[in-house]
Amino acid sequence: MTATTTFRAFRIHNNDTGYRGAIETMDTSALSAGELLVKAAYSSVNYKDALAGTGKGKILRQYPLNGGIDAAGVVVASTDPHFKEGDAVLCTGSGLSETRDGGYGEYIRLPSPWAIPLPKGLSLRESMVIGTAGFTAALALLRMQDNRQTPALGPIAVSGASGGVGMLAIDIFSRAGYEVHAISGKAAHFDFLRDLGAAECIDRHQLAFSGKPMDSTRFGGALDNVGGPMLAGLLPLIAPYGNVAICGNAGGIGFDSTVMPFIIRGASLLGIASAGTARDIRDRVWEHLASDWKPQHLDRIATREITLDQLPEVFGRMLAGDSFGRTVVRLDKT
Repeated sequence: MTATTTFRAFRIHNNDTGYRGAIETMDTSALSAGELLVKAAYSSVNYKDALAGTGKGKILRQYPLNGGIDAAGVVVASTDPHFKEGDAVLCTGSGLSETRDGGYGEYIRLPSPWAIPLPKGLSLRESMVIGTAGFTAALALLRMQDNRQTPALGPIAVSGASGGVGMLAIDIFSRAGYEVHAISGKAAHFDFLRDLGAAECIDRHQLAFSGKPMDSTRFGGALDNVGGPMLAGLLPLIAPYGNVAICGNAGGIGFDSTVMPFIIRGASLLGIASAGTARDIRDRVWEHLASDWKPQHLDRIATREITLDQLPEVFGRMLAGDSFGRTVVRLDKT
């Protein structure tokens, strides 16, 4: 591997000529610094990627950068003795497509502290079907269980259940022994969500919250991808000492609530910020995802596999709300 190897990447610029993202040919010497040079095999498409790729959201903190917050591939050069040529690695978050080049390129350079050796039990492709979405869902479960969440407390509500995080959460939580109640505004997908492991599907449009500070308990805990009124409505329904993990804001960044679920029932609200997760916690999450929490329906959840050239089309569909399941980006031409 030489410093002059060229490759294709989806690169994002923001300068005097405006904000733009497109496929470019670049050199590995121009990549962000890091101990590992990785030949990428797969990435994935997340909502955050669509925002960054189109400029609809302020994701990148410097320019230009390659897009893609997820990456998986094989080490081709390393200055860290803990990694050698041929090692399979993955990375999610960790500044990818924010402060350093991300996974939408045929090569990526990674700092070794953020490169996760591919766990036994996962293929490179499977790791990117999971990607940030599945990592977020599993991180939520880990934090909930660290705070004494158990299946005995009752079912787990998953809002935004037809999105990428929601689908993987259904699979992961049910695999871990929890009864999952899926909340979604897309009733046409209910059969699919049941196939993933949802014991009950609840139409968001038919879900009426009482507005009371406290209501009859209905859920042992929740993973909320929505925020806003959804989060406010779920909190009074949580069983004593149950947890609500919040990881999204599709329904708004603010919510109205009272202290009652917290001081009377001891409910906990846990924030899930996957991008900057500490390395030791990342290792725990990926160990689970490769073994006892490994989603059983990855082939069904991955509804589309694309190339770099198809990214703009997928971004548009995702931002328009016209996407379903996980989209995997294949980078290896072999």
